[in-house]
Amino acid sequence: MDPRVESFLRRPVYQRVSVLVFLMALVALGFYFGLYEGQLIQVVSLEQRLVTVNSKLAENQRIAANLPIFRAEYERLQAQLSEALSELPDKKEIFKLLRNIGDLARSQGLDVMKFTPAPEVVKGFYAEVPVMLKLRGSYHDVALFFDAVGRLPRIVNIDQLKMGQPTVVTGRTTLNVDCRTTTFRFVDSPVAVDNTKKAGGK
Repeated sequence: MDPRVESFLRRPVYQRVSVLVFLMALVALGFYFGLYEGQLIQVVSLEQRLVTVNSKLAENQRIAANLPIFRAEYERLQAQLSEALSELPDKKEIFKLLRNIGDLARSQGLDVMKFTPAPEVVKGFYAEVPVMLKLRGSYHDVALFFDAVGRLPRIVNIDQLKMGQPTVVTGRTTLNVDCRTTTFRFVDSPVAVDNTKKAGGK
């Protein structure tokens, strides 16, 4: 027998037990750091990924369950958008609409003293098309004109209203009316506004 083994066996029991416990501890530490720790980290990582996947799966299932509602809401919004765009004439129609506004004023008994289109103001997918008007007629005729404009199938706003210089001719009171009518047209290819130039930059 190996002398070192014989020497070990002749040692007291508590020393032999201590050595065996020490060797077992070394084996356990080697197993933990050499194999188990890496496996444990991988298990924790997989568990975290599983939680994320399950969360995403639950969210997708919720969306799938509500998909008919989302689709119906999308179609409703699309219909509203189409209806709104139908009230915005394109560039080909805008001149006819402006001419109709002038004709409408004359048909209500107003004299059109000035009809001056102002520069368009592009705002994304639509552009404001303002026209400066100077009219002359009775207050009643002006009210009828404004009412008729409000009934147009296209959107036309009236603002910057000023009335003055009333005169009486053959028992009929007439006055001058300055206002701005603004309609809107659909912009096929919206152009981004250069804010630098707009602010006076070069």
